[in-house]
Amino acid sequence: MIEVLTLFLFNIVIYSIPLLYATCGEIIVEKSGSLNLGVEGTMAVGAVFGFLAGCRADSLPVALLVSFAASALVGAIFCIFTISLQANQNVTGLTITTIGVAVYFFVGNGLGANWPVYRDCTRLVAGVSDLNIPLLSKIPVIGKAFFSHNILVYLAVIIAVLVWVYFEKTSFGLRLRAIGENPGAADSLGVNIVLYKYLHIMAGSGIMGIGGLYMGLNMGGTFEGSNCWINGYGWIAIALVIFANWSTMHAILGTFVFGFFNTLRIYNMPLATTFPKTMGWLSSVPAQVFSALPFIVTLLVLVISSIKSRKSGRSNAPTAIGVNYYREDR
Repeated sequence: MIEVLTLFLFNIVIYSIPLLYATCGEIIVEKSGSLNLGVEGTMAVGAVFGFLAGCRADSLPVALLVSFAASALVGAIFCIFTISLQANQNVTGLTITTIGVAVYFFVGNGLGANWPVYRDCTRLVAGVSDLNIPLLSKIPVIGKAFFSHNILVYLAVIIAVLVWVYFEKTSFGLRLRAIGENPGAADSLGVNIVLYKYLHIMAGSGIMGIGGLYMGLNMGGTFEGSNCWINGYGWIAIALVIFANWSTMHAILGTFVFGFFNTLRIYNMPLATTFPKTMGWLSSVPAQVFSALPFIVTLLVLVISSIKSRKSGRSNAPTAIGVNYYREDR
C-alpha cells in the first residue's frame, strides 16, 4: 500500500519537471513583455538536438548545453521577427511551434536507423540516474517521492527559485519587470529595451529546451515517427504561467497539480486496486478520460483564472505583454 502511494508521488514529480522548465522559461519571456506561443516547438528543437549531441558525446553536460543553445537560437529567431521586424507575436509563436515540431520529425525521420540507442550511452545514462539526498531520502513515503530523483529534477527547482530571486531581489530583474509593464518609461530611464528583451527571451527559450530534453531522456530517447516527445506540454505550460500568476515559486506548486493528473492516467488502476474503498471508482473511468484530463484542467484553469483576475483586479500579468514596442511611438 505504502509502496504504491510512494511510486504515485514519485511519478507526479517526474511528470511535473518538464512543465516546470517550460513554465519558468515562458514566465521569463512574458515578464519582458513578449508573449511566445512557440513553447511546444522550442521544447521540441531543444529536445532533439540536445539528445543527439548528448548521445554523440555521451555526456549530460553536452546534452544540456546544446539543448539550451538550440532553443535559445529559436528564441533569437522569435526576437528578430517580433522585436527587430515588429511582426505579430501570436503569429510568430504559432509559426515557431509548427516549424519546431516539424524540425523534430524531420531530423528523427532523416536519421532513421541511425538514431542513437540511449541505453548504449553509458555516461549519459549515468548522468541522469537517481541521486538520494542524505537523510531526507530516508523519510518514509515522501523521502523516496521527493528526494530520490536525478539531477535534472533538482536543477529545475533551483532554476525556479533563482529566477524568482532574480525578479524580486536584483536590479536587472526589476528593469526587466519595468520593461514588461511600461517599456516607454523604462526606455526613458536609459534601459536598453532591445538588449534586455533579446537576452531574456533567449534565456527563457533555452530553459524551455532543457525541459524538452528531460522529456526525451525520461522516455528513453526512443524516436517514434508519429508521436513527439513534447506531446502538448508546451501548451499546458502557457496555461500554467497564468495559473502560477507569473511567479516561478507558484509554478512549482502548479506543475505538481498538473503532474498529478498526468500520473493518474497511468496509476488509476493500481490506486483503485490498493485503495478499493476510497478509489475503487477509478477503475470504472474510461482510459480516454484520464488522457484528456491534463488538457481539460488546462482549459478550466484558464477560465477560472480569468474570472478570478477580472473580479479581484489583481494579477501579476505584465501590462505590456504581447504589445510590440516601437521607440518612435513613445
